[in-house]
Amino acid sequence: MSALSEGTPFEALRGQLQDAATEFADGPDALQGILLGIVDDVDRAVREPLEIFPVCHHSPASAVAMARRLREKQPKVVYLELCEDMAPLLSELRNCRLPVAVQAFASEVKGFPAEWAPLSVVAPITEASAEYQAIAYALDTPGVELVLVDRSSDHVFQWQAGEKEPAGPDDRPAEEEAALHGDAVGVEIGDLRPRFAELEEHLLHHGRVRHWSEWWHQYVELPLGDSDHDTYRQVMLLIGSLFRRLAPGDMGRVRVDEDRERYMWTRMREHLAATGTDPEDCLYVCGAFHASSRVEEFGVGGSDTFEITPPSESTWRHGLIPSSHAAIEAQFGLAAGSVSIAATQWAKNLKRTRVQPFRLAGQAGAKKTAKPRKTAAPAVPVAPGAPSDKLSGFLQSPPALDRLDEAELLGWSVEIVRSARRNGYLASTADAIAVFETSILLAGMRDRARPTPYDFQDAAVTCIEKETVPGRRDVRRLVEILMGGDRIGQVGYDALPPLARDVHDRLAPLDLKLQQRGVQRALLDLTSQPELRQCSDVLWMLRHLMPHGAARPIMGERELGKQSVQESWDLALGTHQRALIELGYEGVSIEQVLEQRLRRAAYAPNATTAQVLGAVEDAVLYLRSGRLADELGTRALEVLATERSVDGAPEVLRRVRRLLAYYRISRPVLPSWIESFAKTGYAHYCTLLPTAFTDEDATVRQVAAMLGFLFSMESLALSLGCDRTQLDLAFAQSHPQEPSRVALLWAAQVQLGQLSRAELRERCDGLLANPLVVPAYPRYLSGFLHALEPVPQLADFVVEAVSNAFARLPDPVLLPWLPTLITTLRSEGADLAPLLIREAGRVFPGRLAALDAWVPPWQAAPGPGAQAVPAVTGGGSARRAALLGAHPETCDSVAELLGCEGTWDAETPEPSGAVLVGRHPETAAAVELLLTGG
Repeated sequence: MSALSEGTPFEALRGQLQDAATEFADGPDALQGILLGIVDDVDRAVREPLEIFPVCHHSPASAVAMARRLREKQPKVVYLELCEDMAPLLSELRNCRLPVAVQAFASEVKGFPAEWAPLSVVAPITEASAEYQAIAYALDTPGVELVLVDRSSDHVFQWQAGEKEPAGPDDRPAEEEAALHGDAVGVEIGDLRPRFAELEEHLLHHGRVRHWSEWWHQYVELPLGDSDHDTYRQVMLLIGSLFRRLAPGDMGRVRVDEDRERYMWTRMREHLAATGTDPEDCLYVCGAFHASSRVEEFGVGGSDTFEITPPSESTWRHGLIPSSHAAIEAQFGLAAGSVSIAATQWAKNLKRTRVQPFRLAGQAGAKKTAKPRKTAAPAVPVAPGAPSDKLSGFLQSPPALDRLDEAELLGWSVEIVRSARRNGYLASTADAIAVFETSILLAGMRDRARPTPYDFQDAAVTCIEKETVPGRRDVRRLVEILMGGDRIGQVGYDALPPLARDVHDRLAPLDLKLQQRGVQRALLDLTSQPELRQCSDVLWMLRHLMPHGAARPIMGERELGKQSVQESWDLALGTHQRALIELGYEGVSIEQVLEQRLRRAAYAPNATTAQVLGAVEDAVLYLRSGRLADELGTRALEVLATERSVDGAPEVLRRVRRLLAYYRISRPVLPSWIESFAKTGYAHYCTLLPTAFTDEDATVRQVAAMLGFLFSMESLALSLGCDRTQLDLAFAQSHPQEPSRVALLWAAQVQLGQLSRAELRERCDGLLANPLVVPAYPRYLSGFLHALEPVPQLADFVVEAVSNAFARLPDPVLLPWLPTLITTLRSEGADLAPLLIREAGRVFPGRLAALDAWVPPWQAAPGPGAQAVPAVTGGGSARRAALLGAHPETCDSVAELLGCEGTWDAETPEPSGAVLVGRHPETAAAVELLLTGG
């Protein structure tokens, strides 16, 4: 290596570093190899025919140097370190307001672990970044080609296939703005940071800073802000090589980094060979860490031994999503507010250096130039000069003592005091003076030529923030807002996927600015404006598909068989633009996406019957698709037949009842799947009932839901061919021991006629009379309470049972038992308590004065003239028909509605119920034949 390095411009620097290594390391061993290796890396990169431009992501110094170099060199080809499959999207940046992120998204995962889905890769772009300058130059300059050379999004996950899960951001942000990138894997374009914790801690300690962003701003951004191209390039190469040789990081990450470098150089050589472009007319923009590479494939003349694997079968979709300064800081592990400070520094660098930056024509949010944009002239071939050593002078020269910009610091001090007043702080002019002087003092204590924004932030916190924060924002946050705040980007309408544009078009009648951030109120009068029903359909589907808060109904509901007259919505589609864009990766319309998701949920391997029925209900509610509902209903029938537990019985009962009621009023004939479901469910729950009564894992509510299904579906199931004997055998085999389940069984036997109310009342009286059973009586009441689900007719009996307990139990027993009763009713019967309360309100007197003379109905003796009335007698029929005869209007209206014609017969003095049997003897004859078997 020493022989190869003779005669290079860095020979003097190499000798100085060798002497320093010998003196400080007590021998020319490891340290000498590291220091001389760094110089060799810089020399190798500088001598490469294809110019390497090292950058740091979102660095204003890199952006200024890039803009200056592009205008000087005017390359014909720009190679950019960015996923090669993202190239078609870059032209859409002109329709967006920066910052935004280029995203690759895959919802259908093939070739990767299923738990990784969905796969997402993002690459954020801001105006104060060298990458954006290169993109704007290449897209708006005729004859210039932009080539993305980094691994594809698919390879990002291919190279992580051996890991348990894909690597995501280190810090998971909790704030909404910081979570704009979601769980996507960030492509670290130009990432430059020590990967050795002790090295970073050493730099922060001796630099007297708290975070890496502050160190970089002080020791790299400010010195390189107005440096020449050769100095900037050599210093960035030096830093990249230093971090690479001192602390490359874990071996897995090093392997991926080296594979990326092999990938990029392979792609560049392929492009040069295919187009015949001269390497002198090209510019390679990459992170400084990768610019100092030592792989064999490095350079135009490197080896071609690296083999690029084919992509997987996953379907990737690409788009632009909004980004923010906070999201970028979270992705790259930067200090809060550092990207906003970088944006401020970018504006100051442009003003100081007078460099004209590149901006895409028509860029949203960019200031319009007064003069028309001139097309860059074609590059004039110039013989490249021999590289000179700029590092020695840069490393040996003391920091430039930049004069204190008092006007800027005074402006900051005045503005932060004004902002603090608006946010509730008791700040005054004296505080502004204190902040100004303290900033200068802190900069001097930290050996800085002038106060940085970080010094000003510390001074503001020290002088203004006292013991408490009066408002929502502390002083540190106010300083971040003063420096530019968390700027949030926006994807323009033309850059949205077809689904998102379709949503905006269909919601256009609402006359709202849906792309704006924040909450907007939409009022829909569906009676006077029936055309808004289409908007209502879109909003309900968005509520189902998008995160909470994107579309939130304030007034109105959507249930089976019901339609709202008016609706009120809070919409925040601009705030949740990323979620709307990612819906566009799944389909071309929200109906298609919703149908795919319902099918995916129904056919999932772990799908339950309740979940599939929920998909059926959603298909009817949002899509009004009978075809899809029937298909998913058939799937629910298949899942029910394979279930061996009763965990979802309450949800199954609730959904089946709703669907059955809806189909009975909306269709002339029930769908075949719901008839089969009732038949199969009847047999299924009859089989599981004996086990569920004794299973400790099954709750009382689940057993009650099973009974509710059996009793409510019994008539339909029997009409379809089920045998009542199944239910009788199931109850005959049920022998519960737990008190609540015993009470539930008694209630079910009352419904079946196997137990009379008198016998049930007698059993409850026996429980209250037994001192050993009294402590468990609340659990019996819990069973009776849950029995209201399958047997709601027992509501009066439950009121009677609770009343008897309060009336008969002595205070020493009742008072300790009362808290248990209340907690039992609250925890296990909250949804059934309204039925119980309504029944109690009907039974008990409405006024306190009537309570003393009130006699409970279950204790009232029958009157002397009361007698049992036969079920079918002449007198009984006459008394029941008297109401119809007195008020015939109701029957006339029903007859007219049904299309029946007829007249009222005169009331006979003694009508007989047997007249009907005499008129139609066929029914009685058929019953006799069935019973006798003749």
